[in-house]
Amino acid sequence: MFVGVARLVISIPGAQSLKDKRRVVKSLKDRIRAKMPVSIAEVGELERYQVATLGVAVVSNDSRRCSEVLSAVTRMARGARDAVLADVGTEIMTLGEGGKGVRGGIEQALGRLDDEPGSSWNDENDDE
Repeated sequence: MFVGVARLVISIPGAQSLKDKRRVVKSLKDRIRAKMPVSIAEVGELERYQVATLGVAVVSNDSRRCSEVLSAVTRMARGARDAVLADVGTEIMTLGEGGKGVRGGIEQALGRLDDEPGSSWNDENDDE
């Protein structure tokens, strides 16, 4: 499993208020969500009118697909009408084959590992 993440910093030169900024950011996020299989959120520079930092995430079983999706999102941000893409940072992380080997989630909370007997979350509820 691969997780691709991107940080997009956009400049919004025409914004004179947070309302102006929110309009531009919401429009960009909505266009990206409508066309791309990603999660996107404003993650930084929340109180500055003319700058926004967006976080984007995509999950795939192919690292090339993650890269393609993040590149397409970057192109969409570059083409935004009321914003200028100021900076981009991307990273693609490998999280084990098929997600195996990922630690720190529900398995850790339940004190279980993937390769232990009875590691399926539903095993303890089978008697019900």
